[in-house]
Amino acid sequence: MSLAIVTALPPVSPFGYAVPTGALVVYGTAIGVLIDLDHFLIARLKTGSWDAVRFCLSNPAAAVADQSRIFDRGDVGVLSRLLSHLLLIGLLVALLALASVPLAVLTAAVLYVHLLTDVAWDASRLDRQIDASADEEELVRALR
Repeated sequence: MSLAIVTALPPVSPFGYAVPTGALVVYGTAIGVLIDLDHFLIARLKTGSWDAVRFCLSNPAAAVADQSRIFDRGDVGVLSRLLSHLLLIGLLVALLALASVPLAVLTAAVLYVHLLTDVAWDASRLDRQIDASADEEELVRALR
């Protein structure tokens, strides 16, 4: 997906330095993955501990192979995660636009697709969230 966006953009030259297409594809892929690091900060704020980070550092394969083992239910709520993504995307795109509008557009496009897939994933899982909740309080915790 990053390659399609990169080929549609004018040359990306932040601060006058041309960035090769391959580097932009790597950047787009990385930014699409790294945006999810906010999950760890959200979990820290909600739980008061860095257990998720410690778990990933001691079990790095889980971060790729079985992400459901990283966080307990409600550690990273649906709405908290989406709000965090929106805040980060807005700030990052605005700051990057100061250096390079095409780079900001690439970033916005990649992160828009990331956010859109997150919302679609959450919407598809909503009935399961409801069924898995023992009561309304547990459901609110999972969604917040």
